Amino acid sequence: MGVGDDQTGWRLMGAVFFYHLTDSPLEATLPMLIGKARGAGWRVLVRGRDEALLRLLDDVLWQGPEDGFQPHGMAGGPHDADQPILLGDVPSDGFGCVMSVAGADVTADEVNALERACILFAGHDDAALEHARGQWKTLTDAGCAAQYWAQDGGRWTKKAEKGS
Repeated sequence: MGVGDDQTGWRLMGAVFFYHLTDSPLEATLPMLIGKARGAGWRVLVRGRDEALLRLLDDVLWQGPEDGFQPHGMAGGPHDADQPILLGDVPSDGFGCVMSVAGADVTADEVNALERACILFAGHDDAALEHARGQWKTLTDAGCAAQYWAQDGGRWTKKAEKGS
């Protein structure tokens, strides 16, 4: 069963999902999650503080399969408000889903205002793991519903859940 199937809780609204990337790189996981969010009708912000990483992800999205192309843009352009997927370190106003990469923070107020927040972090990076743990504590202590998903042999498994 893949992440985003009905049994994974993908349809839970106003929640934050943590994705611990151990088997697949961000470049493979992010497009799949964006597809799920867009399939739900949500406008997506991919939030990151590392411009080089965002440019890499921009390239990944442009080079994706033709039948799965995701129209998107980098923040700072004249058409930001029209982009169904925007990559940048900008406020979440007007988006249904924020996908945080490379340690970009998501606030409890944002989680409560969004349909979904996703925090993706590298499984073999101690600093990323510590940052994700801090975000989990901060957000769940603020009353946000949260789920923790980890890869297990190429499949996504829900390992923890708090709130609802």
